[in-house]
Amino acid sequence: MDEKVMVNDILAGVKSDLTAYQTAITECENIGLRQTLQQIRNSDESFQYELFKVAMTKGYYKPAAKATTTEVDDVKNQVQG
Repeated sequence: MDEKVMVNDILAGVKSDLTAYQTAITECENIGLRQTLQQIRNSDESFQYELFKVAMTKGYYKPAAKATTTEVDDVKNQVQG
């Protein structure tokens, strides 16, 4: 397995983990556990962003094209009502 595949696999795994943490946080009644999960999530988000920057620099990851101003405005209008 080459480095590009490993980096993208890790990014996908962390993304999945972040979704699971968010679900657990919103359903957690115990404040201590909730805070611990939030700390883990925050740490994983930081790790994901650092790895994302490495992947971008090495050309392993190419994000979707940036939205145009019109597209952004359309989404804002849909959300606002």
